[in-house]
Amino acid sequence: MTHNHLENGKLPQGTESYWRANMTFPKFPSLEEDINVDVVIVGAGITGITSASLLAKEGLKVAVLEAGKVLNGTTGHTTAKITAQHDLIYDEFIHNIGRSNARLYYEANAEALHFMKETIEQHNIDCDFSIQDAYIYATTEKYARKIEKEAEAYEKLGINGGLVASIPFDIDIENALVMKDQAQFHPTKYLIHLIQDFKDKAGLIFEHTTAVNIETGEQPTVLTSKDHRVTAKHVLVCSHFPFYEGLGLYSTRLHADRSYALAVKTTKKFPGGIYISADEPTRSLRSVTVNGEELVLIVGESHKTGQGIETMEHYKALETFGEEVFGLDDIVYRWSAQDLVTLDKLPYIGELTSGQPNILLATGFRKWGMSNGTAAALLFRDMIVGKENTFQKLYSPSRFYAHPSLKNFLVENANVVGQLIKGKLDSPQRSPEDLANGEGAVITLEGHRKGAYKDDTGKLHIVDTTCTHIGCEVEWNNGDRTWDCPCHGSRFSFTGEVIEGPAEKPLQQYDYTMLDNLTSEDSGY
Repeated sequence: MTHNHLENGKLPQGTESYWRANMTFPKFPSLEEDINVDVVIVGAGITGITSASLLAKEGLKVAVLEAGKVLNGTTGHTTAKITAQHDLIYDEFIHNIGRSNARLYYEANAEALHFMKETIEQHNIDCDFSIQDAYIYATTEKYARKIEKEAEAYEKLGINGGLVASIPFDIDIENALVMKDQAQFHPTKYLIHLIQDFKDKAGLIFEHTTAVNIETGEQPTVLTSKDHRVTAKHVLVCSHFPFYEGLGLYSTRLHADRSYALAVKTTKKFPGGIYISADEPTRSLRSVTVNGEELVLIVGESHKTGQGIETMEHYKALETFGEEVFGLDDIVYRWSAQDLVTLDKLPYIGELTSGQPNILLATGFRKWGMSNGTAAALLFRDMIVGKENTFQKLYSPSRFYAHPSLKNFLVENANVVGQLIKGKLDSPQRSPEDLANGEGAVITLEGHRKGAYKDDTGKLHIVDTTCTHIGCEVEWNNGDRTWDCPCHGSRFSFTGEVIEGPAEKPLQQYDYTMLDNLTSEDSGY
């Protein structure tokens, strides 16, 4: 395998996720007609595919709609840890939502891990699954105290783990907390098997099929961008950021975080286990094996999408960390991931609008979608077949725990408004002539704010910088060569095509306004 590396360093020039490299993915047609099914699922990541597989086993006719390609969103760009150790969270949950709810959150994720392990063993799925202890470590006194509090929370909740004094590589730590018997795997190998199983049960999957709206009622109908209709008894919205918001105001209750990943060959051997730092900037570590050769995944540098420093600096910071701790022989892959965070850090899983039991939603997994996404699929199955599920109330999107949620609601929306106004007042000084090959920037063209990217051949690609979701101004992401929205995390290619929602329409070549989307008939508003 050859890697085209950037000058003055080991970083590869292009981004590619290890989980998608050297894999053959099944291909599916786009939807070209109106259809009727029992359940329509929007989004073909871990939640959508696991839900489809479970519901087909119940004898239901299921269709999955995917705007791009299967397993190409957040699921294809994960760290792929299957764990209930989700940063420092249980002490916070005990204080904010109570001990019993904190315990339920742990149980939901532990049960998801158990379900995945059982599925892999029953079907002999070759997906590099292995049981690993999970560690969260502190390098400062401030976070060492927080880890002690988290250890007390583990004890209160009956979680198998506890404090340890050291971790087995060259990082000076104050203390660490282990959660025993967690796991890691190769997510796309696992999910390709579930897709095949779903197809064998007459399941339908349509790629390059963008859902844009839902007509509600006893038989809700999903409308696509090509004016096709999918009518069903139940709709599952598993599209990362919900493509349809109903009365749920999800744009005001979620924010998007971006993080970065390197897959590296190291001089020192990786000692096993999965690790995450409590301190900022986050450092997350695990190993993978490629053709008998071990690579280490180094992940971190989280920030709000479209906000923060030049994005290549994040990759360089991970490279420096890897060099210091392990010694780097080569950087084989680099990629970035996007995660959605709710107001109280608990995912929203359940009725999209309270009182509409036939339209269900799953979103806001933070960085822990492998276990939470599977827990969501198990909950969806139970809700659709009418079986009681212990976790339904915990995850309900209509919950409102006033202590953290109200404050965070105000903070998040002040941030969105701030970004909206900042973008509108921004007056770029650059012009297209200033750009070198391979460079992108916000420019002024004939008095208007535009986005320009000059590709490696010198061809100029110009787009309107107004995000087609609610009208914030996108910013150039040099590390991934994308236009990113700082308000709700929509991402676009340098030609303006949608890479990641909630935006459904490409960036325009003409001047675009906030009202264009809010007044559009095929908008999810």
